[in-house]
Amino acid sequence: MTRPTARTNPITTTTTTTTTPRCSDHWSARPRRFRRWAAPCRREAGIAAIEVVVTFPAIMLLGWLVLVGASYALAQQSVQSAAADAARTASLARTAPAAQTDAYTAASMTLANQDLRCTATDATVDTTALMAPPGQPAAVTATVTCRLDPARLGVPVGPPLTIQSSVSSPVDTWRSR
Repeated sequence: MTRPTARTNPITTTTTTTTTPRCSDHWSARPRRFRRWAAPCRREAGIAAIEVVVTFPAIMLLGWLVLVGASYALAQQSVQSAAADAARTASLARTAPAAQTDAYTAASMTLANQDLRCTATDATVDTTALMAPPGQPAAVTATVTCRLDPARLGVPVGPPLTIQSSVSSPVDTWRSR
């Protein structure tokens, strides 16, 4: 199909009508191998704007999910580090009550240094290894639990997240008990 266009000649003041091919005729008139390099139809004007409007929110959501996942992984690493510090500190203590107190203090300080503000922090220590006789290998296990507000991770709503980590540290086999 063709559509008519009108042109006026200023010298003769006559109007001539010419026809230009429509998009479908224009594309079909070319050989198949040249169609992919030809200019797009006018009916496709504005398609790029629609594609941007549709894909932009999806890309932003994907970026937000990456940031939330990275924040959660960083929080897990911080709790793991706090558990390692708590276990090492508890393995150096001479008594079970001192080990529990030192482990909680070490875990709290590590979490504060990592800028991880837990709503509730708990550090428990298995101190049965401190009673082992000299020369016998033993290990102290510390478990650190952190309840974290989801808003700290970038999630606006949701229940508190609980992150827990356990680490064992060997007790010096030849130390005095």
